[in-house]
Amino acid sequence: MLTSTSQHTLKSSLTLIGVGLHSGINTVITVEPAPASTGIVFIRTDIKDRDNAVPAKWDHVVDTRLCTVLANKAGVTVSTVEHLLSACAAMGLDNAVVQIDGPEVPIMDGSAQKFVAAIERAGLTKQRAARKVLRIKKTVSYQEGEKEVFLSPADSQYFGFEISFPSPAIGRQKFTLHFKEDNYRADVAPARTFGFLHEVEALRKMGLARGGSLDNAIVIDGDKVLNPGGLRFKTEFVRHKVLDAIGDLYLAGCQLFGHYHGVKAGHAMNNKILHVLFSQPDAFEIVDMVPQAAPHRQPVAAGRVYGEAELPVAVTA
Repeated sequence: MLTSTSQHTLKSSLTLIGVGLHSGINTVITVEPAPASTGIVFIRTDIKDRDNAVPAKWDHVVDTRLCTVLANKAGVTVSTVEHLLSACAAMGLDNAVVQIDGPEVPIMDGSAQKFVAAIERAGLTKQRAARKVLRIKKTVSYQEGEKEVFLSPADSQYFGFEISFPSPAIGRQKFTLHFKEDNYRADVAPARTFGFLHEVEALRKMGLARGGSLDNAIVIDGDKVLNPGGLRFKTEFVRHKVLDAIGDLYLAGCQLFGHYHGVKAGHAMNNKILHVLFSQPDAFEIVDMVPQAAPHRQPVAAGRVYGEAELPVAVTA
């Protein structure tokens, strides 16, 4: 549905149940159809005494420690929204209301594939409104030390990432995705979130990672992956970073037409690049989507040329 010029919503509602990665709280979400130009809106059904609607927008991000947290003016929050939003972006779901009875979107298996499957089961329906796209007109960037994020003009949708960790289990990895539904399903949606065993105790003291387990995250101890099934891709770690970036950038409110590239970045950097972009009106335009021409060049970001995506290894989990 990414190539359609019309907005889409769900044909029917879908319900998912699971534990929150950081809160450890079991939560039910029901994603429902919504009118054209609604965008994605979270409704905290467990809160009755104040405004409980939280729009999925970049300027509602209030925390980015290991996940993306949204809040409204009444102080109502919803956390770990990035995997669901990543699936919405990939499937072309423009408008939906997400009823949620707790503070955090369920982590499911740590990837986006269960959200993708649920959206596919519910189905999508075309709406009588043009799909809007955020088209990058000039390169913008943001840097903090070794961390960098770029948004550059491109003839299609691209998401790239580079990471480097001292653990031999990860090392240096690079991945670039030409963002299309089929490519996302095969190469990114199954990639799970990850963390290090030695960090778990500290994270839990911070009130994070209370629901984490080998069922919903890749856990690394030194140079070993502890999950019995191993990795789903040789480069699963960097692919998950791309998955996160797609969800975080969908907080712009529409599809991105351009090239995103992150270097050692995370949720905070993803949100900061949107702040930089929207502070420069000449760097972007929001326009009606038109039929997409076939790409004819390799995307370029800030003078760098990034290689093609690596092929996945056999799925072992």
